[in-house]
Amino acid sequence: MEHSVQDTHEVILPGEPPLHAILGVPVDALGLVIFAHGSGSGRLSPRNGYVAQRLRDAKLATLLLDLLSPAEETDRRNVFDISLLASRLRRATDWASQFEETRLLKPAYFGSSTGAGAALRAAAGDERIVSVVSRGGRPDLAGRSALAAVKAPTLLIVGSLDEPVITLNRLAAGALGCVHEIAIVPGATHLFEETGTLDEVVELAGDWFRTHFRGVVP
Repeated sequence: MEHSVQDTHEVILPGEPPLHAILGVPVDALGLVIFAHGSGSGRLSPRNGYVAQRLRDAKLATLLLDLLSPAEETDRRNVFDISLLASRLRRATDWASQFEETRLLKPAYFGSSTGAGAALRAAAGDERIVSVVSRGGRPDLAGRSALAAVKAPTLLIVGSLDEPVITLNRLAAGALGCVHEIAIVPGATHLFEETGTLDEVVELAGDWFRTHFRGVVP
């Protein structure tokens, strides 16, 4: 099924550097899902756009955010600078709490690859974050002290054929100081490119986000 993108628009988060993002807020949105992409991916990625559209279909607002400027992306050290990426996520969360379209929506994070480590580092100690989902992520990169400080319920989604990352996710789960689950998607590799596997990710993530947004006391 093809989805319209007319319910989204570009926004620029002020600051240095300015951060570019695509915001979509459906009517009666339950909450706001802020994306933290991994290396080589960004707000214009067709796969990220598909996942975001499916979440909007499920009444979840989405913010597809580029955590680095184009100039910063040329330095590979920035791509793996979890502290830097986490600081950008916190900046986006602060911005969303003031922006007219999103200020009444509670935030959650959806991280992939290195972005999952950044999402959990950003969520550590931040009681505003309702939940976190990692897709094929490296939650271990958040660091054990940050993982222990995360209070937001966390879902770690990994492909069954992505064995090294399964091991890293299990190690990270053991350090988490919050309600958490690991979901293994059968027949999926790291990027969930196999038929139907990305849709399985969307279903798992959507259910997790909706459950925890609905559990928030207004």
